[in-house]
Amino acid sequence: MQQLLLGNTGIQVSALGLGCLNFGSRTDKETSYRLLDQYVDAGGSFLDTSNNYAFWNEGCSGGESELLLGQWLKDRGNREHIVLATKVGAQPTIPGGGFESMEGLSRKAIEQAIDGSLRRLGTDYVDLYYAHIDDVNTPLEETMEAFDRLVRAGKVRALGCSNHHTWRVEKARNISKSHHWASYSCIQQRYTYLRPKPGADFGVQISANDELLNYCQTHDDFSLLAYSPLLNGSYTRSDAPLQKQYESEDAQARLRVLSEVAQETGGTLNQIVLAWLLQSTPTTLSIIAASKPEQLQENLDSLNIRLTQDQLHRLHTAG
Repeated sequence: MQQLLLGNTGIQVSALGLGCLNFGSRTDKETSYRLLDQYVDAGGSFLDTSNNYAFWNEGCSGGESELLLGQWLKDRGNREHIVLATKVGAQPTIPGGGFESMEGLSRKAIEQAIDGSLRRLGTDYVDLYYAHIDDVNTPLEETMEAFDRLVRAGKVRALGCSNHHTWRVEKARNISKSHHWASYSCIQQRYTYLRPKPGADFGVQISANDELLNYCQTHDDFSLLAYSPLLNGSYTRSDAPLQKQYESEDAQARLRVLSEVAQETGGTLNQIVLAWLLQSTPTTLSIIAASKPEQLQENLDSLNIRLTQDQLHRLHTAG
């Protein structure tokens, strides 16, 4: 599988990361193992999870995904071949709580969370550690110093952020630079081919916008990753209609061009979306998700599609 450099970390990651959100909960152990094995057999090595996955699923409280991955890594004996990413900041602090009670990014929360994640994952380090959701109630200096301490302790190789506004990312990186601390090398944001309506509200999730795309394009040391790139199946499934945040004339115009390019290439709409993200500027690494082997294979096969400059231009300028 194609490999990409993650920011300025020197870490090579697979062009498609595998999102493990429902593994160990909604997706049972047998199916989770099958999907993980299929991904690795295809040359993939970049696994994405979080300490709070998936507390909102029935019977779950968070940590289920990390536990499943820890079991799989132990059973397969392949930890050294895996680039393992997890996150901190969005785990509820009270039983039955939601994002209103999330742990945040204080030094105490970060230090407690990493030890819990390492224990569940059965490893003594993670390759990439994300600030999952911005915490405006904790000084950035405290957050960034805490992350730096983890890097210096060898518990974390590289740092990233998710669901952050661009100005907060830049401020955090400048603080780290002034103190010679480790800093964010990438951001994982909600991002897909369709553009949300102006002012669209996704709750705690933040969608990539033109400001962030420009920032990533002009900062070679900072990578962009996309979560929910396929909108939970909305591009192809009749039982998964578009979210209201994407219902617009702009979206319809882009869907028309997307369909045209799919017909020209022989690819599916999902595959064209993933190919567009990877082959556009800035290059975007997608975190894909699947609950069935055939879904995962469709996503993996997107790497075989090479869009022409004309197709990229039409996709980019549609709407």
